[in-house]
Amino acid sequence: MADFGGTDLEGFRGEAKGWIEANFPASLKGKPNPMMREERTQPSADQEAWRKAMGEKGWGVPTWPAAYGGGGLSGAEARIVQQELNKAGAYNPIGGMGVMMFGPTLLEYGTEAQKQEHIPPIVKGEIQWCQGFSEPGAGSDLASLQTKAEDKGDHFLINGQKIWTSGAQYADWCFCLVRTDTSKKHEGISFVLFTMHQPGVEVRPIPLIAGNSPFCETFFTDATAKKSDLVGPLNGGWSVAKRLLQHERSGLSGAGGGGFFGMQKSLDSLAKEYVGTDDQGRISDSDLRTRIINNLIDTRAFQQTAVRAMMEAKGNSGPSAATSIMKNAGTRVMQDRAELTLEIMGSQGLGWEGEGFTSEELTAVRSWLGGKATTIYGGSQEVQNNIISKRILGLPDLTNNH
Repeated sequence: MADFGGTDLEGFRGEAKGWIEANFPASLKGKPNPMMREERTQPSADQEAWRKAMGEKGWGVPTWPAAYGGGGLSGAEARIVQQELNKAGAYNPIGGMGVMMFGPTLLEYGTEAQKQEHIPPIVKGEIQWCQGFSEPGAGSDLASLQTKAEDKGDHFLINGQKIWTSGAQYADWCFCLVRTDTSKKHEGISFVLFTMHQPGVEVRPIPLIAGNSPFCETFFTDATAKKSDLVGPLNGGWSVAKRLLQHERSGLSGAGGGGFFGMQKSLDSLAKEYVGTDDQGRISDSDLRTRIINNLIDTRAFQQTAVRAMMEAKGNSGPSAATSIMKNAGTRVMQDRAELTLEIMGSQGLGWEGEGFTSEELTAVRSWLGGKATTIYGGSQEVQNNIISKRILGLPDLTNNH
């Protein structure tokens, strides 16, 4: 690829547009990103070809270092890639927790050997990861976790239970918080990696109101993790986990761009299709038109703020507590969009199954229901408000005052 050096951005735009035109299968244009679906299906030949092409190019994670297969692009170049994908009706087929959370954390805390082993398969979309953090007795107070890892010389022996393990039924590997010292709370936690494809791992999906669920109960019975897959120092996993949670909140805020809940059509296009237009070509319902415009303004303002926050995070060697603001703002915008989508579709947006509904309509109602969880997982809205009040606004902690 030509070296644009961050100066010839229009030249880079031409290259990006040409590459996407040459590699993105026309059959996938405007189709929802399969990574956004709760239920995974066998990818089609075109979906697989697109994943491989983006994986080899490194543009699924455009700003990650080229040394590990990433795009090695500047922030400005990465935005151009996303813009050209949007124009082509294309989605980014490289995603999941490996991209959103684990990869950025490993790039910061991992050894060179760990990066060489684990980053390239994430870049190419070959390996899926899940997160072993929350437990039945350790949710908001995550540091009270009890899943234990015993030192067995050349490996750790892991026993315990995790809950809300998103995508565990599809995952190949898990990044997991385990207790390696029972005499301390935060200072007794380590961050380990291990394969999910071993006899000591049992996964049980938890059904939710949206139908198929990404959330699971996960049980470990004498599961093993290699010593070489300890990330950070022994009993130093809490610091790694805190940084990973910042990356998670940044990702859940929608900062990565792309369509909300896997929907590709804009709200105004949907409204013109379902509600109709007036003699000036505008959405016929003026009140709905106003609310769609307000959501679009909020979306644009959020996206611009998210881009600025990401650039500041890069300059400050990682995300800050401001990701809590972004998560709350982003999830509100997404939930508002989902509500508007169902209102626009009317009775067609309330279907659960049957021949009377299109796949897009069925996706809309499931996305609306599934989206209710976004203000809960990754740290609930209330938890984020506490972080904002204490760490950003500097407000006093009143919980211990009587």
